[in-house]
Amino acid sequence: MTGAYMQMVAALFFVILLIVVTAYIFKKKQAGTGFMSIVGYQPFGPKKGVAALKVGKEILILGVTPNEMRLLKTFGEGDLDLPEGEAFHNKFERFKMRIKAEGK
Repeated sequence: MTGAYMQMVAALFFVILLIVVTAYIFKKKQAGTGFMSIVGYQPFGPKKGVAALKVGKEILILGVTPNEMRLLKTFGEGDLDLPEGEAFHNKFERFKMRIKAEGK
């Protein structure tokens, strides 16, 4: 009887180890293939705001409300100078000044 219990415990341990290893591999694989990332988000109220998303080599500025998401502006990767450490608020202020300068 003791041998049967040991075999059952070993099989259970192997199955749990297999699940953990599989989950780890899938998580690593999924993290490396990110096609879209959030650059930043500026809220303007409950469930309202402006989001900046990087999709491939483009940066999309989206207006977000509870009912819809609307594309406000699209930039190429080289159009904006976005240092990594700069806060989104400063980026958004520069975006507003650029829009005003363009006359839109």
